[in-house]
Formats: sequence, structure tokens, C-alpha cells
Amino acid sequence: MARLRFPLALKLAAGAVGSFLVFLAAFSYLSLREHRRHSEELVLQSADRISDVILRATRYQMLHNDREALYYTVTAIGTEPGLRVVRIFNEEGRISFSTDPKEINTAVDKAAEACYRCHAEAAPLVRLERPDRARIFTAEGRRVLGIIRPIENQPACWTAACHAHPPERRILGVIDVNLWLNDVDRQLAEYRSHLVGLTALWVLAASAASVWFIVLVVHRPVKELIAGTKQVARGDLAHRLPVRSRDELGELAASFNQMTADLERARQEITAWARTLEQRVAIKTQQLQQAQNRLIASEKMASLGKLAAVVAHEVNNPLFGILTYARLVLKALEQDHLDGPAKAAVVEQLRIIERESHRCGEIVKNLLSFARQAPPRKEPRDLNTLVRQTLALVRHQLDLQQIQTSEQLAAGLPECCCDGQQIQQALLALLVNAAEAMPQGGQLTVVTERDPDAPVVRIRVRDTGGGIPPDVLPHIFEPFFTTKENQRRTGLGLTVARKIIEDHGGSLDVNSSPGQGAEFIIRLPLTPTPALQEVSA
Repeated sequence: MARLRFPLALKLAAGAVGSFLVFLAAFSYLSLREHRRHSEELVLQSADRISDVILRATRYQMLHNDREALYYTVTAIGTEPGLRVVRIFNEEGRISFSTDPKEINTAVDKAAEACYRCHAEAAPLVRLERPDRARIFTAEGRRVLGIIRPIENQPACWTAACHAHPPERRILGVIDVNLWLNDVDRQLAEYRSHLVGLTALWVLAASAASVWFIVLVVHRPVKELIAGTKQVARGDLAHRLPVRSRDELGELAASFNQMTADLERARQEITAWARTLEQRVAIKTQQLQQAQNRLIASEKMASLGKLAAVVAHEVNNPLFGILTYARLVLKALEQDHLDGPAKAAVVEQLRIIERESHRCGEIVKNLLSFARQAPPRKEPRDLNTLVRQTLALVRHQLDLQQIQTSEQLAAGLPECCCDGQQIQQALLALLVNAAEAMPQGGQLTVVTERDPDAPVVRIRVRDTGGGIPPDVLPHIFEPFFTTKENQRRTGLGLTVARKIIEDHGGSLDVNSSPGQGAEFIIRLPLTPTPALQEVSA
């Protein structure tokens, strides 16, 4: 399942909108809380002032024990809008006066919420701060703010003649004022509604501004940068980005433009150099090809010259025999008395002449077959036959150098699809090279065999010469490399031989150690390669 891809601009916009939302939500919550606290504080101040007014308004009636006037005063104050109830508790916790007549002379639970602040200890507290004298509770399904004000025992109370109180009594009673919080709750609800709407409006406005800013400042430059990199990846190095700002994105766009300009200039230089280099390489290749063709022709002419000398020696022997036997036949015919034995001798001599003439024809035929420059023709050939024919070409030279030859040709060797003339040329180069390595005579061994692990046949040419020095061995197949400066060699014999073998899909390798002679190994595949098949076609 492919992972979802979130663009950078979307992440930034989501982060900005989320931040605004959290900030405004926190601000709205704190503002609403502070507004509620402030409203309740205002109501509390009003309740405290009302309780103070009641205390002051009823002081005279309390000092003169005028209960009827006290009752009418408390009742009149209780009709004020927003007041739920006004009570006066005596020191025993009994309601002496109340705007609700049903509560008069009823006792209050000192462990209740209204009395807990004063009676939490074993002895009631003498003085309470205003926050400790107020409480908010629910009555009749609505919130109510209640505040109590203690009626302290003053000197005028314990010195009065009507109902004196002992001086040690600090608190004579409590005035309890309850106010409805309906108006406060309604204002809070309206404020909350307005605040939520204003917050939503601010969130939408801030989000729109943030998204617009991010799209303008971040999204568009990033999209242009991405499009530019894709254009460059497709090879359009002339593409440039507009630099819209002087911040990091502007610097990035400028750097991108500088990079593409440098790349375009470098590509032009490389293209120019490549074009020039191709022309130079083509010229040098043509010159080297011409030089190689001349050297190959020179090598072939040198090989043909040496081969002609060898063939001359080979042809000279049968020609001398032909001449000798021709004279004997002529002399016998001139005597004009051919009896049976004499006639038989003449016939045998003529057969010798025929055989030697055929031998000369074969030698000349092999020479012409090797020397002619016809297109290569691949066909199944017997490698053992090719080896014998090539050895016959250098037999006289090997005899003159007193080189003993040993042919170890495998019986039943499969035919190999090859160009017989080229294989003979490669073999001749190896045989001549081996002969030159043994100027004082030695042993030359030619082996044919089949590789048991692969469809390959091998031809091994071993000599007992001085071997190839280690510093020379890596270079013997290089063109123009030769160590036989006094023999007018061009150093292409082994190079041409290796190229012929490799063109047949095979390989030519050498093993040699100083003083141990050398062994050249030709490997030819039994199955023709596609290249050979095309050439044959």
C-alpha cells in the first residue's frame, strides 16, 4: 500500500492553522474564565454592599429591639430585583428574620455549606474575609450567590439598657444575602456565543492569510524548483527559475540558475571537445589503419618470401628426380630395344615422374591456397589435416635446422567450422616462431586434443628453445613488438595469429619459462559463433 504524500505547503498550512486554533482556543477559554470571574466578582461586591446596607439600615432597630421595624426594613430590601432571600441568624443559628416568612424561627444546620466557614473549628471564627463569606450553589435549578456578614457585638450593644450582651460575645448573629445569578449566566452565555463566533472568524481569517502567505512565499517557489529540476533531469539545461525574493528560497533559486548555467557551459565544452576528439580519433584511426594495412602487407610479403624459399627447397628435390628419371627414360627409348624387363623399368620410372610431378603440384597448390587474398570461407575442416599441411610447408626448413618434429594428433577429433587458410596462416606463424627459437636444433611437438570440460579443441605447439623472458612475455602479442631486429621482422606475426584465432571465437595463449622452451595453445570452439555464421553466409 502506497504511503500518502503530504506536500510541504500543506504541512506548513496545517501547522499554522493548528497553531492559530490552539492559541485562540486557549485565549478564548482564559478570556471567558476571566470574564466569568469578573462578573461574579461584581455580583459579589453588590451582594456585599447589600449586606452592608442591611446591617447599617437595621442597626438602629436592633439596638432598640424594634422587631417590627426590622422586619419591614428587611422585607423592603428583599424586594430588590435579583435578590432571592435575606435572612438574619441569631447566635444559636436560628433564623430570626427572613424575607421568606416560612423560614422564620427555623434552625439552620451548622455543618451546612453556609455555616461551614465559621463553624469548621470547635469555636466559631470571629472574622472572615469576603471571599470566605461567599459561596455559589444551585437552588431551584438556578445558580445562586450567597454571602454572609457577621453582626459584631459593639460597645453600644453590651451597654444598652434594653438587652445588654456581655462584652466577651464577639458575634451576635449573621446576615445572609442570596442573589440570583441568572443575569450573570445569561451575559456569560451571550459572551461565550460572541466569543466563539469571533474566534471562528479569526481562525478563518488567520488561516486564509496563512495559506495565502504560504502559497505565495513557499509553495510557488518550491513548485517552480521541482519543475526546474525535472526540466534539468530531462536535459534542458537552459531552464532558469525566477528569483522572487531575497530570502533563502531566493538564494536557492539563484544557486539553481548558476548551477544550470555552469552545467550548460560544461556540456557545451564537453560536446565541443568530444566532437574535436572524435575527428582526431577518426583521423588517427584512419592513419593507424593505413599503417597497419601496410605493415600487414609487409608481414605477408615477408612470410610469402620465406615461404617461397621453403617451397623452392621442397620443389627442388622432386624436380631433380623428375629430371633424372626423364633422362633415363629418354636414353632407354633411344636404344630402341625395349624388352620385357627394360619396358617394366621404363614404366616404373614414368610412374616415379608422375608421382613427383603430383608432389610438386600439391606443394604449389598449398602455396597458392595460402597466399591468395580471397574472402574467408568458414566450413567444417579437419584440424589434423590442416596441421599436417602446415607442417609440410616448413618441413624442409625444420630439416635444415636439424629440428625433430613430433605429431601427437588425437584420433577421431571432431571437425571444426573455420577458415582453413587463416588457421594455416596462424599455425605457420607459430611454427616459424618455434623454428626461429631453436636455431641450433631441438624438438618441435604439435598436439591436437579435445577439451573434456567444454566444446573446444586445442592445438599445442611446443618447442625446446631458450624460452621467453618474463619481461618480454606480456608484450609478444602486441603489434610491432619483436626481439628479432636482425631478421627484418615487423612484429606482426603473433599479432595476426591471435587476431585470426579470436575472430574464430577462440583464444591464443602462451606458457613459457626461461630455458624451458615455450608452448602456444590455440583454443577453437566446435560450435560456430554467430559472427562466424554471418561471415560464412
